[in-house]
Amino acid sequence: MRIGSKTFVESAIVAEIAADLAVASGADVERRLGLGGTRLLWNALIAGEIDVYPEYTGTLKQEILADQNVSTAAEIENALATHGIRASLPLGFGNSYALGMRRDRAEALRIASISDLARRTELSFGLSQEFLARADGWPALALAYGLDPDTVRGLDHHLAYKGLIDGSIDVMDLYTTDPEFADRRILVLDDDRRFFIENRAVLLYRADLAQRAPKALAAMLRLEGRIETSAMIAMNVAVKTGLRSEREAAANFVAKQFGVIASLPSRGLAERVWRRTLEHIFLVGVSLAAAAAVALPLGVMAARRPRLGRITLAAAGLLQTIPSLALLVFMIPLLGLGAAPAIVALFLYSLLPILRNVATGVSGIPASIRNSAIVLGLSPWRRLLLVELPMASRAILAGLETAAIINIGTATLGALIGAGGYGEPIFTGVRLDNMGLILEGAVPAALMALAAQGVFALAEAWLVPRGLRLRTGG
Repeated sequence: MRIGSKTFVESAIVAEIAADLAVASGADVERRLGLGGTRLLWNALIAGEIDVYPEYTGTLKQEILADQNVSTAAEIENALATHGIRASLPLGFGNSYALGMRRDRAEALRIASISDLARRTELSFGLSQEFLARADGWPALALAYGLDPDTVRGLDHHLAYKGLIDGSIDVMDLYTTDPEFADRRILVLDDDRRFFIENRAVLLYRADLAQRAPKALAAMLRLEGRIETSAMIAMNVAVKTGLRSEREAAANFVAKQFGVIASLPSRGLAERVWRRTLEHIFLVGVSLAAAAAVALPLGVMAARRPRLGRITLAAAGLLQTIPSLALLVFMIPLLGLGAAPAIVALFLYSLLPILRNVATGVSGIPASIRNSAIVLGLSPWRRLLLVELPMASRAILAGLETAAIINIGTATLGALIGAGGYGEPIFTGVRLDNMGLILEGAVPAALMALAAQGVFALAEAWLVPRGLRLRTGG
């Protein structure tokens, strides 16, 4: 069975706890943590890409099932059943939204409640992307309180805390179980119109788990009513302060509450980096090889049929304009989670630099050389293999090198859809505000990009005809 979580710490801890209980029941569990936001997890659950993930009752009512206007537990249960999904009873703790300001800034402006914000339009708001997009989030809050600030930015939730403390933003959205909620430097503004609703944590799971893995499901449902708010905050604090990892916090909880001794991964730094290096090479290598196989013939065609070539290059350029993360998410309904959608997205990004350089290299061959090949009686196929491709080899290698460098950087985003690679420690580090983890992914990625440049330099020395190298070098 596969257990997923959203990108924030609390969701990952609860998913780890559920996974530890399922493993203790004898189930084979794959942990897919930090996958993304609500819609991504919900769609993955419906598609069967994951079997379980932690969610909140308020999010169920106001976001996932918003178009079905549900309010009671029975209505929610019936609406979920139409998708083949069930929800556990509340796990115990709740996690509602709130707004916060740096205390000294709020006191200087005499702001204590959300209503007070309505008279200070000069304030800069930094809100999480999900809060900005949710129907019951920023749009409804602004309408309820008459808020119309000059600046509203979308920010990663964990980075927003840094922005608030250093004064880059004035107001941010908080989760009520965030460790920072108790930070004396932050003033939680009074929700004087009682806008934010109760948001109790539950487990959402596929209904067929009752037949496929009844013991594991029963083990996970032991969590119902067992995670108190104080315990959840303590685990969040332990992880955010670096005292424990998410998995260690979860293992400590199941040991205390259920007497379950969860195994912890014992991989050292070298082993972790090696595993992620193999995953990253797989993503980049497969996508680059596929792109080269498609873009090489298309580039030759573009050089020989300029009008058709312009259309082909325009189509490849259009693909390049799609934001990386959006392209990854578009692939999920077609290919699910994991390496496959990441490879397809990287393949599409690789097409333009290779295609353009092949077309430029082949079309730039002097007419005198082409005519000489024809006079020698070479067939079109032999002219391509013996004259045109070798003459264009430097441009082709430059296109492949550019595509490889782009892929190495973009492949880090694959971690958001469970593809692994160097993005895993980077996004975990951002989630935990841990620079060491960020560097654990960023440094190897940079070294891989440098290594790729070295490989292509050697390939150029080996593949590009000596005469071309001497002529270019002067």
